[in-house]
Amino acid sequence: MIKVVVSGAGGKMGQAVTDLINTSDDIKVIGGFDLFAKGSENLKIYDGLYKIPEVPDVIIDFSNPSAIKNLTKYAVEKNAALVIGTTGLTDEHKEMLHNAAKSVPVFVSHNMCLGIALLSNITRQMTEVLTDHDIEIIEKHHNQKIDAPSGTALMIADSVKKVRKDAFYVYNRADVRKKRDKNEIGIHSIRGGNLVGEHTVLFIGEDETISISHNLTSRKVLASGALKAIRFTAAQKPGYYSMDDLVQSSFCPQKGQ
Repeated sequence: MIKVVVSGAGGKMGQAVTDLINTSDDIKVIGGFDLFAKGSENLKIYDGLYKIPEVPDVIIDFSNPSAIKNLTKYAVEKNAALVIGTTGLTDEHKEMLHNAAKSVPVFVSHNMCLGIALLSNITRQMTEVLTDHDIEIIEKHHNQKIDAPSGTALMIADSVKKVRKDAFYVYNRADVRKKRDKNEIGIHSIRGGNLVGEHTVLFIGEDETISISHNLTSRKVLASGALKAIRFTAAQKPGYYSMDDLVQSSFCPQKGQ
């Protein structure tokens, strides 16, 4: 049985992950961590990690980047693996996570959906072939989302940059009157209603446009991917892991065990 602490337990994703874990046979939530949320009959939520009586095997986090410092410190002290789904991480946060990965398994993804991981891989492959096409990314989320662009859009853009080394991201063209640079990757954010998440990549060439999209209608898909990430990370040695590693282990199970 994999013992899990859910960080950001009071948030929408924290609740979705907790609910799905409660239906599984191999994972158990031993407590929640959230500075602002209260517990329920199904889950006791603590306002401090060290107040949780049991030591988890894995901590999964959907909270705020400001929590990364304490999470990494606690994880290393308790020898607990980390699964980070929080977006908006700075270089400082990423450095903390890489340092923690020297001691414990650390899994980081801006999106826990396997479909998004596959879309990112397909985007990279298309970039290798469509060398003359302009690339634009459009992301749509609910009106409560704080960060823009989404971490997922940046993850997709990063897959392009693995091929186009000189590419740079452009978020706003309204203030600049000039032609589009060939190395631009335009990233556009739309916010409204209760959209869970939609990402579209456009490859725009001469006389043709190729569009690939991924649309989420429920957080259940993200929660399902989060459980896969928990199972995967719990079985790993110390190191820094991503959705690419999880996808590869799905096709080659021996690499993920």
